[in-house]
Amino acid sequence: MTTAITSSTDVSSLVTSGNKKSTALSDANASQDRFLKLLVAQLSNQDPMNPMDNAQMTSQMAQINTVSGIQQVNESVKSLTTQFASMQMLQGANMIGHDVLMQSNTLSVNAGKASGGIDLPASADKVSVQILSPSGQVVDTLNLGAMTAGRHSFEWDASRYTGTANPTFKVTAMQGSKNLEVTSLARDTVESIGSDGTTLTLQLKGRAAVAYGDIQAIL
Repeated sequence: MTTAITSSTDVSSLVTSGNKKSTALSDANASQDRFLKLLVAQLSNQDPMNPMDNAQMTSQMAQINTVSGIQQVNESVKSLTTQFASMQMLQGANMIGHDVLMQSNTLSVNAGKASGGIDLPASADKVSVQILSPSGQVVDTLNLGAMTAGRHSFEWDASRYTGTANPTFKVTAMQGSKNLEVTSLARDTVESIGSDGTTLTLQLKGRAAVAYGDIQAIL
């Protein structure tokens, strides 16, 4: 005996019920095929005295078209994301061997030297940089004098530094009696690049890998 499916049965509820019993199909064509089979079954078993009206059928067809459209958009976005990641890898390869600046107050020591940067919001009458050990002790002080607004670099002779961990630095910039807010920038060399599928990372010579988006400048 055939079980009747009345016109009040909603196709979307049948799809939901079916999804609870099996894995949902991600392919848009397969979803449409499944919908059509359910719709045919519904039409074949509807009550002849109370058939589904055109508005209800149109509404359900619009629902499946919307779902299929969303699936196609998701697939397109996924494809674009993959292509973008590949383009990032190609562009990132050109950065290998170049120095980069990132927002950090940790210095990388290389061949007895360490370089950093300072980003000043306004001109300063006096700028100084304190080099600190990992424990916070002052190892050296660089007096850089007056500086204009913008980005500046400095270099520290680290040949006498005996610490095993990276030193840090603290910048003090004065405009008269006013202490300026300074952005500290660390400088390091790109050795290799990598990706987790969505984010490009740069492996640096003197520190852990950083995300491409954290790079302030390529030198």
